[in-house]
Amino acid sequence: MSKFDKFLKHRQSLLLQYKMGDMTKNEFIEESFNYIERLGMGPFTKVDNIKKAIFNYHYHNANAKYWQRMAKDPRSTSKERQAYYAESYSHYREKDKATLQLLRLIDYSGVEGYYVRVRSSLLKGKLIEIVINNPDVLTEIHVPGSAFEQELLILHTKNPGIAEALRKNGVLREDKRKSLADSYINQKY
Repeated sequence: MSKFDKFLKHRQSLLLQYKMGDMTKNEFIEESFNYIERLGMGPFTKVDNIKKAIFNYHYHNANAKYWQRMAKDPRSTSKERQAYYAESYSHYREKDKATLQLLRLIDYSGVEGYYVRVRSSLLKGKLIEIVINNPDVLTEIHVPGSAFEQELLILHTKNPGIAEALRKNGVLREDKRKSLADSYINQKY
């Protein structure tokens, strides 16, 4: 099994544990970050296929959330908080690049985007859920021999450039909906 398949299988296992209530959001974030570290894989510099784009998205998302969590830790000094937030924002920017790369690779096929209802005042009217129900993408991320079936790929962004790209390609709905990952995105960490 490739490192990518191991990563996906582990991530699917973590998602199931989270959904079943066996893991908190903080534990999910920490374990996602730690597993990527243990894999010893960094992000791909050349993103020329779906797997690389998806890995980069998850790599940067896990790092962004982890460093943001570290910045909020009351034990962090002011200087550490500043450095952790800078690291987090850098990963969020890279995550958005990976999102655009994936959308371009699949030519926005099987994609739907919409704004989601959130409790966070910082995310209201900004957080977009991107649902990918494209058989080519889902086949790429299916792990052979895995008990987990990937029915959809769900990504999130608040990047206005991605919103505009989704709009230009006719796949962004302007209405607000309940997120398919509502309990996750509305849980504080």
